[in-house]
Amino acid sequence: MTIDIVIPLLAAAVQSGTPILYATLGEIFTEKSGVLNLGVEGAMILGALAGFLVSRFTGNPVIGFLAAGIVGGMATSVHGIVCLWFQGNQVVSGLALTILGAGLANYLGTSYVGLAAPGFDPVALPFLSEIPALGKIFFSHDPLVYLSYLIPPLMYLFLTRTRIGLGLRAAGEYPAAATAAGLNVVAYRWFGIIVGGFFMGLGGAYLSLAYTHLWTTNLTGGRGWIAVALVIFAFWRPGRAVFGAYLFGSIMALQLRLQASGTQLPSSILLMLPYGLTVFVLVLSSWKKGTSEEPAALGVNIEPAD
Repeated sequence: MTIDIVIPLLAAAVQSGTPILYATLGEIFTEKSGVLNLGVEGAMILGALAGFLVSRFTGNPVIGFLAAGIVGGMATSVHGIVCLWFQGNQVVSGLALTILGAGLANYLGTSYVGLAAPGFDPVALPFLSEIPALGKIFFSHDPLVYLSYLIPPLMYLFLTRTRIGLGLRAAGEYPAAATAAGLNVVAYRWFGIIVGGFFMGLGGAYLSLAYTHLWTTNLTGGRGWIAVALVIFAFWRPGRAVFGAYLFGSIMALQLRLQASGTQLPSSILLMLPYGLTVFVLVLSSWKKGTSEEPAALGVNIEPAD
């Protein structure tokens, strides 16, 4: 492959990986509090629809982007009610959220399929976009991509250097000890669920406001499930999630380019490439469990106080 092919492919990988990155960071934040949320796909697609509709009717994609995050947080709050109030099974609740979100979004969005909405267009950053190779790959995108560059380091600093971030991690590592230390573990878990859902909604909004600028049925296309697997691949580390998201983005970009080039490979094989990589990543990650930062109490409900 020549440099003229590689650079556009890597630039497309960054763009394709950005919605997955937002969703993965949201799931990492949620799981750090000790709550497993398999409803990422549902929160993403509801956020995608909310962002599209608000942007379409207000003409302001920024408001649409923020509305998507709010709707994502509201969607995951349903998961919080089931798991934190009623002590329901976190796996079952997450799966139900995915089914509910996908069905509701596709139903409400039926009349808008194929319609466009104001969105975010590429804006080359002065000077940085002129850097050979790197400028085209990283600094010739839309503002939502640039925002995604800032979130992982800020999330890392929040989780490791702030009182609230350390309390959130304590709620996920050893809730009994956190409670004994005077922390409100339920409140921290609510915080993790809602903020995590906010990022998931932003990931969905990227698809409808920046990646496509339109609404279509099943817009997320399984990216929420990839994000769940990517959390494991990233060992619950925000920085490593960046590499993983762009890795998956590169596979998606390659898949689209192979289809456009008229390759003889069956389309079903090309479509399964990202998900085949997901399975491979999970197997690979299972060999290095000792190096992960998986919360010790992940998926464990808190017994209601007497």
